Amino acid sequence: MSYTPDRQRSEELAKHGFRALSSLVLIISVTAVMWVLEAFDYTTDGWLDRFGIQPRDVNDLPDIFTAPFMHAGFGHLMANTLPFVVLGFIAAARGIAKFLAASLIIIVVGGLGVWFLSSANTLGSSILIFGFFGYLVGRGIFERRLVDIGIAVAVVAVYGTMIFGVVPGDPGISWQGHLFGLLGGVLASWFLRRS
Repeated sequence: MSYTPDRQRSEELAKHGFRALSSLVLIISVTAVMWVLEAFDYTTDGWLDRFGIQPRDVNDLPDIFTAPFMHAGFGHLMANTLPFVVLGFIAAARGIAKFLAASLIIIVVGGLGVWFLSSANTLGSSILIFGFFGYLVGRGIFERRLVDIGIAVAVVAVYGTMIFGVVPGDPGISWQGHLFGLLGGVLASWFLRRS
């Protein structure tokens, strides 16, 4: 069967539309789960907070996989929701499989950084948010495709000031999670780059 350029273009647009819709559904679903978890946490006086990362506790090491989805109250969750949705959607739009691989790298690198260097129980999607930021900027640097460079520039223009969150400051904010989440995102963009 032969394809006309118009048919090929419409199939490409349909494929991109399906990816975008799948990405949006995934990010909204994860966000909804975080809100449900926080509602449950609220009704149980913070019972889920124990699934944050307890530094240098070997028995607590598996909690690096749960901590990014838990929050220390609704204020914390509200502050993280919009950047999580925006950056997560953009990061996932290239493809769900690559996004999930990038998220796993970010969670492991960010979680281990917190586990080794933090001094307090740490939880929140900031690890992923900073990781998505690093991933999107890293894609622009390592893949050197015009669309990725444009996305990286736009992400820096809108969210660039969050880079100050990697500097120690407020003792209630995990700069370790921010820093190592960011590093995890950059590493993910390097490992998952197109050949």
